[in-house]
Amino acid sequence: MILMSRAAGLSIALAVFSTATMAVELQLDAQSQVVGENFTISAKHEDTFVALARLYDLGFEELVRANPDVDPWLPGEGTQIVLPTQFVLPNAPRSGIVINLPELRLYYYPDGEEGRLITHPISIGRMDWGTPLGLTEILSKATNPAWYPPQSIRDEHAADNRPLPAVVPPGPDNPLGAHALRLSLPGYLIHGTNKPSGVGMRVTHGCIRMFPEDIEALFNTVPVGTPVRIVNQPVKLGHDGSSLFVEAHPPLPERLSEESSALTELTRAFVAFSEEGQGNGFDWDLAEQVATTSRGIPEFISTYVPAVSVPATDGLPAGGGGGL
Repeated sequence: MILMSRAAGLSIALAVFSTATMAVELQLDAQSQVVGENFTISAKHEDTFVALARLYDLGFEELVRANPDVDPWLPGEGTQIVLPTQFVLPNAPRSGIVINLPELRLYYYPDGEEGRLITHPISIGRMDWGTPLGLTEILSKATNPAWYPPQSIRDEHAADNRPLPAVVPPGPDNPLGAHALRLSLPGYLIHGTNKPSGVGMRVTHGCIRMFPEDIEALFNTVPVGTPVRIVNQPVKLGHDGSSLFVEAHPPLPERLSEESSALTELTRAFVAFSEEGQGNGFDWDLAEQVATTSRGIPEFISTYVPAVSVPATDGLPAGGGGGL
């Protein structure tokens, strides 16, 4: 983790983020499952996590988890704040868009551009309006979309004495913002917002919400037909070629059964990792601690030991004896 001044932090942000948006653009190595680098800055007296999240293109909850002992509304002059800008990649194909719900983060792999990854914080559905899992795609794109709230949302607003019209036109009162990507999953969008302070929280009715500048950049880049994979991976394992890391986020409560827990999610991630022949050398005690605390930061578990396969010889299976 690197300690840096605010000026240096902004300089690095401008170096790794596009000039038109503060989206994190990272170098992607085919041999590594870990990207980016964490940084630490010194807070100013006027800082809040909401403001810092927008400045560094991070989610509010990401900052809270990475800095559990810091007051998010009044960090205090000189307080050291971790910027969680290192990520273990979700266990999914490196193509199109991958959305990991517990992480509250979107990953975009531009088609035909090896070595390039773009990632943004997102908001997802509240517990009673959960965002569905599965494979979908970008069906269409709309600028300044009107919002047609479903009856269930209109009923909810009416119960709170906040009635909604059948159609909310484009403008400052439209929660979709200025850009929307319609998914082939009926009723669901990736869109902007008129309340950017809520990005990085579970505050939507199931759609994926982004900072206005992030959705604009994605809107201008992603083509119609791009696959979108929505996954549930609260615990991710990955290596950078020499070290093994675990990154853990709080599991989605509505997707936990009575028998499951953060440690169950760790076991599931480890099994998937092992089935792909990723090697061995795993400190379970340390990994369980990471899964339990769920800070959302890749943490070193052990030296990475690649699996070694023994080639078959003389027509015999690898490792088999002929008894000759």
